[in-house]
Amino acid sequence: MRLSGLDLTILMLYLAAVTAIGLWFRRGQRDIRDYFLGRRESPWWALTLSIVATETSTLTVVSTPALAFAENFQFLQLVLGYVAGRVVVALLFIPQFFRGEFYTAYQLIETRFGARMKSVAAATFLITRALADGVRIAAVALVVQVAFGIGELWSVVIVLGLTLIYTFHGGLKAVIWTDVVQLGIYLGGALAALGLLLGKIPGGWSEASAVAAAHGKFQLFDFTWDWTTKYTFWSGVLGGMFLTMASHGTDQLMVQRLLAARSERDSKRALLASAVLVFAQFALFLLLGVLLFVFYGAPATTPGQSYDAVFPQFIVQEMPAGLRGLMLAAIFAAAMSTTSSTLNALASSSIVDFRRLQGKITEPTRLLSLSRRATLVWGAVLLLLGLVRWGPLLEAGLTIASITYGSLLGLFVLGFLHRGATAGGALTGMFAGLAGMLYVRFATPVAWTWYVLVGTLTTVLVGVAVSWVTRQATAQHKERS
Repeated sequence: MRLSGLDLTILMLYLAAVTAIGLWFRRGQRDIRDYFLGRRESPWWALTLSIVATETSTLTVVSTPALAFAENFQFLQLVLGYVAGRVVVALLFIPQFFRGEFYTAYQLIETRFGARMKSVAAATFLITRALADGVRIAAVALVVQVAFGIGELWSVVIVLGLTLIYTFHGGLKAVIWTDVVQLGIYLGGALAALGLLLGKIPGGWSEASAVAAAHGKFQLFDFTWDWTTKYTFWSGVLGGMFLTMASHGTDQLMVQRLLAARSERDSKRALLASAVLVFAQFALFLLLGVLLFVFYGAPATTPGQSYDAVFPQFIVQEMPAGLRGLMLAAIFAAAMSTTSSTLNALASSSIVDFRRLQGKITEPTRLLSLSRRATLVWGAVLLLLGLVRWGPLLEAGLTIASITYGSLLGLFVLGFLHRGATAGGALTGMFAGLAGMLYVRFATPVAWTWYVLVGTLTTVLVGVAVSWVTRQATAQHKERS
């Protein structure tokens, strides 16, 4: 189905608005503090909305309904872990981040383990984030293909090109305030889709809930202890908690927002408030998936099959003109929000954590110019990764991140909680954690929801052991001397 003139008008107005915001916030930028931290002027509530908008990529809007369409509400157990993980980050990580003037999370690692470990941690982030967001770009390309009937390449180019414009010019401040707008758009679109679905199902909510309940769609908790099952209470709460500790405590994508707060107190408020909103949001998108299941007549589903196209098809085929344009704008909003945040985070880590590679440039205006060029380079990288075929999108994105998150989180835990940890022990622990996770991923049936927990424990245990051996060897050498 071709989009109507009204749909295209809504999309164009949205795209023009976010571009204008980016250009507006370019004014007055003098250095990388302006570009990467927004001068630390953003209020905590805006950071809350930006945190949620950033972790709510097109994967959430497209693939979360697909999960409930194919299965049930058990994914929400993982979101309970998201809430618990935020509490740990607020108590353990944020106080550490405000002990100095940091631009990235990995500068904190430098104060504990030295410049080499900072570069290792930053490189881990850059690789992980680029791969994971390649999946997210692929997700929005799927929507653009369905809506406009154009090829995969042009779908990716359109999304990245438009996002690059306002990210390149406006920096983090533009990213944060466009996030605020985009969150309102995609939540409004999701609520509109919910109302439309209920109106299209004969009998409304009563009929929909009865059919869904009969098919077990509202099943939430699974208390069995099974390492191979993705969504149980234990893998959800424990696995989700460690996943969030890694994503919100060690990933520059989220840490950058925590660092941009006016104070440590505002940073904690923003993070904890996001827990309530993100839980409600995932519940909303799962409910959409259940209603889609009922609307399409409870179709037969195959475990492991991707149903990512179900919601985009509903938008294009069933939504009236105007509302269809709003919903497509919402999906664009989710995609552009995360992509812009990723571009700015990748650029900030590249410039700050690897500044020595650029000849120790210190002049503020030259660093600002270099930061913008780094944004363009990472845009090209994401374009290429967005063309890869990843399979079921939501789980592909989370699985990629989970493989490396464990070693990165283990590094921070060693730095925070073990005073005897050495740089050599931490590095060995990271490599052991990554090697262990690759083995678990490709040689065992362990579910991806356990990956971060397993990787973190491996990194910490090996790091503690190697550090102890290193200290003993050093002590014996001193005695002999």
